[in-house]
Amino acid sequence: MLDDINMSIEIAQESMGESLERLHRELLKLRTGKASPNMVSDLLVTYYGSPTPMNQVANISKSDTRTLTIQPWEKTALAAIEKAIFEANLGITPMNDGEMIRLSIPPLTEDRRKDLVKKAKALGEDAKISIRTARKDAMSSIKKAVKDGFPEDSGKDKEAIVQDATNNFTKKVDDLLVAKEKDIMTI
Repeated sequence: MLDDINMSIEIAQESMGESLERLHRELLKLRTGKASPNMVSDLLVTYYGSPTPMNQVANISKSDTRTLTIQPWEKTALAAIEKAIFEANLGITPMNDGEMIRLSIPPLTEDRRKDLVKKAKALGEDAKISIRTARKDAMSSIKKAVKDGFPEDSGKDKEAIVQDATNNFTKKVDDLLVAKEKDIMTI
């Protein structure tokens, strides 16, 4: 019974960690007025009939703080890459010179910055919901074990461990959001 409880706590902590990682990856994709290959690396490009992440069909690099260059492995992929960028609705118009695609990142307006902060906070709230769901699953497993005969004091100790992990991961989400908001609002 103790092994089952420890396993459910471990699963909950892994799930919380995955939620934090997912948030981190999503926040990297948010545009902050600076060029970042992460903005487009996961866009799906129709390559030989199947959707493929852009970073697997092209080399994506920063030529300066506001410009990305996308050099496809094959020139035939240029049109598909350009189409994927348009469909992603990034607010950036790709410039295709027949060899590579350049993306000039325009400076963000104040309203756009505020919208991005709202989007970041929504992503953060989704991560917190995932963390709380993992906590709920672990707590219900502990409560079930207590009901089935596991000592109540030990159950309370295990619940405290889960709650500490939840508080810890929620604080990390908040810290990520504060850092991203500062990054977005910095001109």
